[in-house]
Amino acid sequence: MKEYIRYCIFICCLFAAWSVRAQELLQQASPKHEIRAVWLTTIGGIDWPHSYDATKQKEELKSILDRLKKAGINTVLLQTRVRGTTIYPSALEPWDGCMSGTPGKAPSFDPLQFAIEECHQRGMQLHAWVVTLPLGKWKNLGCTQLRKKHPRLVKKIGEDGYLNPEQPETADYLARCCSEIVDHYDVDGIHLDYIRYPETWKQRVQKSQGRAHITRIVRSIHKEIKARKPWVMLSCAPVGKHDNLLRYGSNGWNARTAVCQDAQQWLREGIMDALFPMMYFQGNQFFPFAIDWQEHAYGRIVVPGLGIYFLDPREGHWTLDEVKRQLGVLRQLELGHCYFRSKFFTDNVKDIYDLEVYNNRAPALIPPMWWQSDKVPPMPADGNVDKEGRLNWTVPLAPESYYLFNVYASKQFPVDVSNPMNLVACRWLENSLMVKANGSVNYAITTIDRYGNESEPFQLKLVKTPSRPTPPRIPLADKSVVLPVKPSTLDADHVLIETIEGQSVASRPYNGSPIDVSSLPEGVYQWRTLGKKGRTHRLGFFTIKRKTSCPSSN
Repeated sequence: MKEYIRYCIFICCLFAAWSVRAQELLQQASPKHEIRAVWLTTIGGIDWPHSYDATKQKEELKSILDRLKKAGINTVLLQTRVRGTTIYPSALEPWDGCMSGTPGKAPSFDPLQFAIEECHQRGMQLHAWVVTLPLGKWKNLGCTQLRKKHPRLVKKIGEDGYLNPEQPETADYLARCCSEIVDHYDVDGIHLDYIRYPETWKQRVQKSQGRAHITRIVRSIHKEIKARKPWVMLSCAPVGKHDNLLRYGSNGWNARTAVCQDAQQWLREGIMDALFPMMYFQGNQFFPFAIDWQEHAYGRIVVPGLGIYFLDPREGHWTLDEVKRQLGVLRQLELGHCYFRSKFFTDNVKDIYDLEVYNNRAPALIPPMWWQSDKVPPMPADGNVDKEGRLNWTVPLAPESYYLFNVYASKQFPVDVSNPMNLVACRWLENSLMVKANGSVNYAITTIDRYGNESEPFQLKLVKTPSRPTPPRIPLADKSVVLPVKPSTLDADHVLIETIEGQSVASRPYNGSPIDVSSLPEGVYQWRTLGKKGRTHRLGFFTIKRKTSCPSSN
């Protein structure tokens, strides 16, 4: 009971603080590691594409990615398997109609391959978004063909078809779909959607058994893709509230109980690398559940999805302040964020795009998947900037190795690679980069592997530290001292010898001969010329120091 009361007080205090400190939370320093993502939908071309012309499709996608890059987005979840249909040439399923305008008809290019290349050129990750169980309308091409090939796997609910999670073969089939993508494409992740019982499904099994059926699918997909490419991040988009909390109920809509998604258990078991919970809620239906996801992350990655489509007056009545609060709290909890959907974001609905640009004042790296591998990659070497202003470096690579690079720049040396404000290039594909070759900044280059592990930095110092002027040498005298040669323009016939405090102690002729100082005590003196009109000019300083005889050791 005491734990419950403490928990309630803790939540209430946090809500009070967050509601007041929304703007302050946004002004927190940008973290070095943070997933900033968008769901890029292809079904019906609602996000992309908006044309059936291949050239226009490519240009539109490049424009979208440029906008995302500028805002600091580093992860794109691209809808790749749509409804039993794909946007890539598949041996298992037909083409979706969003690319060519005709279901089953191939476009003139490979959209998935093109998207991967464009994302990687911008230092962004691309995750293949796979819609798992829904197959669309019963008579649509994707559902029809799958019913013919695997009639036992498809179940009709209303007007739609679904893969049946209670059939063991469903897990094998979806694992093959995901493996096909991983085998043929350099994707950074597989992102599972609708990996749950449909809300309209009349379940005849116990909830525990239903969870076991869904988990079997996840486990099968995990096994297949990790056997091929263990660095590919496996994630899913669970319902935004995992389950009822002690104080806050989920209003009957949650992942674990309502639709048998045991997502937190998947993290704990290690069969899921990341979660993108669809937290399209406000207030008490958002903040306590965000804390719950963070507390049950088990060291894995959690990236809450924000329903920014509610900013559109046709969809809802959210204000930008609501999103500000959510973003601020997620950053305080050290969680990432993902926007649903891309078009609402790039269209800058209610200034959401401008907010993200402001919020991401520094780039961010993808958190490393240390549970898959924590081996530190080799450090780059032999860095230099050539005459053309190109920063070059080398790294010791095994023939089969694949590395990316991060480049940092700063006027300080060594360059602080813990500060994301110093990042000038993330996940760079090549071992050279055009930079400003004016010697105004220093550089540091690190290697990053497929898992996100980063090497120690190779530091390249280019800023020249201004050399301090050499102080004039003070002559050392015993009995005599030699004055500087008298300039021809100087009318002085004598020099004055003064203490450092300016007290005159002697006068000597200025005729080029050594000056006798044997009568003066040890110390530091200055000398001044004495002109015919009484004017003086300081020539410099000298020190009188006499040799002391060593006592006899007899």
